[in-house]
Amino acid sequence: MIKVRSKTVSPDQPGNSEVSSLQLGRKGGLLRSSGIVSFFTMLSRMLGLARDIIFARVIGAEALADVFFVAFKIPNFFRRLFAEGAFAQAFVPVLGEYREKGTQAAVKELVGRVSGTLGFTLILFTLFVVIAAPAIAAIFAPRWFMDDPFKYSSTVDMLRITFPYLLFISMTGVAGAVLNSYDRFAVPAFTPVLLNITLILGAVCASPMFEQPAFALAWGVLIAGVVQFVFQLPFLKHIHMLPMPNVDWQDSGVRKILLLMGPAIFGVSVSQINLLLDTMLATFLPTGSVSWLYYSDRLSELPLGVFGVAIATVILPNLSRHYAAESNSEFSATLDWALRMILLVAVPAAIALIILAEPILVTLFYYGDVMTSRDMAMASLSLKAYAAGLVAFMLIKVLAPGFFARQDMRTPVRIGIIAMASNMILNIVFVVPLHFYWEIGHLGLAAATSLSAALNAILLFFCLRRDGIYMPNNRWMRFFMQLLVSVTIMVLALLILSNHFNLLDSDIWQQKAWWSRLSGILIVCGFGFSLYILALFFSGFRLADFQGPNSAVGKG
Repeated sequence: MIKVRSKTVSPDQPGNSEVSSLQLGRKGGLLRSSGIVSFFTMLSRMLGLARDIIFARVIGAEALADVFFVAFKIPNFFRRLFAEGAFAQAFVPVLGEYREKGTQAAVKELVGRVSGTLGFTLILFTLFVVIAAPAIAAIFAPRWFMDDPFKYSSTVDMLRITFPYLLFISMTGVAGAVLNSYDRFAVPAFTPVLLNITLILGAVCASPMFEQPAFALAWGVLIAGVVQFVFQLPFLKHIHMLPMPNVDWQDSGVRKILLLMGPAIFGVSVSQINLLLDTMLATFLPTGSVSWLYYSDRLSELPLGVFGVAIATVILPNLSRHYAAESNSEFSATLDWALRMILLVAVPAAIALIILAEPILVTLFYYGDVMTSRDMAMASLSLKAYAAGLVAFMLIKVLAPGFFARQDMRTPVRIGIIAMASNMILNIVFVVPLHFYWEIGHLGLAAATSLSAALNAILLFFCLRRDGIYMPNNRWMRFFMQLLVSVTIMVLALLILSNHFNLLDSDIWQQKAWWSRLSGILIVCGFGFSLYILALFFSGFRLADFQGPNSAVGKG
């Protein structure tokens, strides 16, 4: 039972709803919060790129590289479900409801019971997977199980090392959800930096000690999970929310979260399920396919992780508060602002990745000893396909919270099932001919994932509009014109400069020294980005247009 908060609560109490309302009402509050999350996420993604560059030097796209990426993707997939996906979308709205209507003691008790119940479940699940690793590896890499004993046995061994990472990173997700709900966005956003630092150290320092360097990276994954979890505990203690874990399946809050979490697994994680299915199918394709998909997916996820996840992270607690306070207009205005911010980033990022796919891959990952010209050409095909779906991937990140904040999990589930089924059908339609005629089946996997994401985003938007949850303001036509003009100017600049620096001539570009490639890419991308920002400014955009719904964006 949620207790009604006494009116005598101190103003500096972390759970005070009046303080939350004041924070929410500050001009540009969402923009500042998103900026904080984006900054630390950008730092993490830059280190992630450095990590992947080092991976390319250490393990390239050889057989054990494919094995490591599969062994890492399996716990990472479940992390998206337990930590960042279904759990977060179910936990944050319930936590917001407790904060809005209950005492701080009730909130802390909920956190303790949720962390205890989830932690106990994950311990059992982790033990099961470690014991059943041969069967799990056979499910996720069926081709290796049937035809490649070396890859299969290596996958089993690596999976037993990497999978316990799920336990620690999921508990890190619980801590991060609590900190985000109390507007402590910086700490959870910074935490992934520790993952990349740990893996870089593992690749640089530990890999020479192993006969197979990929196993050093597997141990680095496990250590990184422990480091990230321990890092957040002092910050929970600082806001008096460090819980005593308690396993209680009968608690009303726990039961409500579980009920919301079940269907949310499909609703929020469809794209991740699709990517994992792509990895499974890629094991049937030529050696290197898993790695090509990994490197291209990592680059397409850079804008998604930096901006899409950042905005989604910030708006979910705010949408939950608006829903609990029955403020429908502010709920819609918050979604409206988030959609504008996503399009301002996603559209130019997608087009730039399509134009510069191979030059960027060559600049970051091309090393003649372990990564070949063929690897670059193949990875560029899947990168272009993923980039074509980037707008949809990012829109899903802000459209889905429109349902989760209202504790409506059924609608995203139905849409998710449709999208996942379409992805599997498209896989068959695309992969079979592309593989057998041109041996580029991985391109079909990426293209199917992007098209199914587009269907997902369209259906989510349609349902939000149909149910009257989201009501666009009257400035969208002007916004689209400004965006079109600015992106067109950016594209012209990218094409002109790319020809000048020979970026689009792969033979010439690959022969350049690494520093020449890096400086060329930075000049082209920097100039294109600068022109895009200037074009937005001259077309009428001002700082107020980027701020939260309580400023210019919210005005109809």
